[in-house]
Amino acid sequence: MKKNWKKIAVSGLIILAMVGLTGCSTVRNFFKDATESFVGLTMSIRTYDEQAQIIDQIEGKSVSVSRDTRFDSQSNDGTSNKDSKVLKVSVGGKEMIHVGSSLIAQEKGMVNYFDDYSKTVNLENYDRSTPIVNNVINSVKNEWSPSSKVLLIRSQQGYPLATYIGNRVNVEASDVPSSTSFLIDGKRLFVYRCDYTVYDMSLFK
Repeated sequence: MKKNWKKIAVSGLIILAMVGLTGCSTVRNFFKDATESFVGLTMSIRTYDEQAQIIDQIEGKSVSVSRDTRFDSQSNDGTSNKDSKVLKVSVGGKEMIHVGSSLIAQEKGMVNYFDDYSKTVNLENYDRSTPIVNNVINSVKNEWSPSSKVLLIRSQQGYPLATYIGNRVNVEASDVPSSTSFLIDGKRLFVYRCDYTVYDMSLFK
């Protein structure tokens, strides 16, 4: 019995050592990816036109976003190039196919500060550009520490789409071309065909 406990203790130390070597962000991303693949996440999905106007919005449970491999091209030897830009989105067991326009999928519990700000300010009188983004950040930055990160997401034409803030912001490669996966304070954010920049909160005066 004592030998079994020793083995368990040694195994635990090895796991802790691996976590320390690979980094906590890698571990967090691994478990979040596993949850999305096997269980799915509760998410809100939005698509946008070139002027940053919302085209449609879908909310659901058991959401999973992946590359639609049916559209992968093949090399001369018949292997996949893994280059499909078509998204296959599973929502509660139903399927959605998307390609082309900007798409943002955020896990339930995340706050899009730009969206909240636009609900209280008449943006018809403002240019949806950097000054507006600065106003969004300045209105909420007292709630966050100087070491927090700010993620600004824009359309490919430069129109602001979303603003997220977190104490831990991890950027992860996605298997879908033209897309990026984020983990913000433990919540998943998937961005497709958008421009984005991650700033230290302290850069905003």
